[in-house]
Amino acid sequence: MRIAMIGTGYVGLVSGACLADFGHEVTCVDKDQGKIDRLNAGEMPIWEPGLEALVKANVERGRLHFTTDLASGAEGAEAVFIAVGTPARRGDGHADLTFVFEAVRELAKSVKPGTVVVTKSTVPVGTGDRIAEVLAEEGVAGVAVASNPEFLREGAAIRDFKIPDRIVVGAEDEKAREVLREIYRPLFLNQAPILFTGRRTAELTKYAANAFLATKISFINEVANLCEAVDADVQDVARGIGLDNRIGAKFLHAGPGYGGSCFPKDTLALLQTAEEAGVEQRIVSTVVSVNDNRKAALADRVELAVGGSLAGKRIAVLGLAFKPNTDDMRDAPSIPLIDGLKDKGASVAAFDPVAMNQAEPLLPGIDFTRDAYAAADGADALVIVTEWDEFRALDLGRLARAMRGRALIDLRNVYEPAEAERVGLTYFGIGRGRLPH
Repeated sequence: MRIAMIGTGYVGLVSGACLADFGHEVTCVDKDQGKIDRLNAGEMPIWEPGLEALVKANVERGRLHFTTDLASGAEGAEAVFIAVGTPARRGDGHADLTFVFEAVRELAKSVKPGTVVVTKSTVPVGTGDRIAEVLAEEGVAGVAVASNPEFLREGAAIRDFKIPDRIVVGAEDEKAREVLREIYRPLFLNQAPILFTGRRTAELTKYAANAFLATKISFINEVANLCEAVDADVQDVARGIGLDNRIGAKFLHAGPGYGGSCFPKDTLALLQTAEEAGVEQRIVSTVVSVNDNRKAALADRVELAVGGSLAGKRIAVLGLAFKPNTDDMRDAPSIPLIDGLKDKGASVAAFDPVAMNQAEPLLPGIDFTRDAYAAADGADALVIVTEWDEFRALDLGRLARAMRGRALIDLRNVYEPAEAERVGLTYFGIGRGRLPH
């Protein structure tokens, strides 16, 4: 099947490469000429494990193409996916659909009857209806509009696409359902469930899923705060409740708060949608507030650990991306942490295996180092922010010898307190017993 993918960002590029790997002929379209030139040269605009090899293989097989020309890219396509960015608008938090409707109006100039236009981008409820209206306003007839939200985790996106928990398709006519069923037919061998719903239901499903996962994160972070007050261990609490199959263990890891491209944006967009509909969403509103407060207090946690003012102190920060296996810095907890440390008069040395190029323009005035041990050199405290694999087996004795101070603030609970204490470090985890006051 011939497919066009508008947008070569995270969702568009991963989805396009995976669909090509299924045997479809896919053309990815982006108006950024520089990005298309880099892709045609084999250079990836994002860091995702396995993506470069997947793209290269399918380009060589003639199934994956890149262009800035939407008309030629969509020529003969049975389905055109829209996978452009929908960032949160400043001020009200609503998803900015500027890029979506720019793509729709451009597509309207060349799309042919019988094509299915599919929103892959995360969009508010009713966006599919509005896309259909815009196409009609532009004189387009005989085109179906469907919603097919993505559920990809950065760092595991290729696996998530190829072995999904579910495929959600929102469509109002059988033509769209038939085309999407055929596109995803290769996944039926893995018995991936496909759920057909109305368009609006599919759009809301994406937001509801991310809001629920964000709720689990904020919930366990609240429990971690209680553990620190009553001298309990959140790790054991999380295991104790996660073994209940009605709850499950995933997203019950206490830490510095959620970040990334999805949870912050999608929770705010869901709240805005609810406000416009005149419906309260008190749980989601609280989730957002808990997360914002948690990230804002990260520097205070470091200040408690060093036992006084941070003025003149050198703090080592390990991990800058919002999660491992990505270079994504969007809403990363490292940003409010480092900003807070600098506001308190500290200097910061930081290392991340992948994200430092992305972090540099966002975090001016800090020392980017070559590795974890260089960051620790002369530090009064060391903070683990992102649980990269290479931070899971650090030589703690070497860190302790390099550091001037003793405080190890483990925001991901990577290490056991006894491991740190054995080499003379003072360990501060999340929700693992009482904090100093």
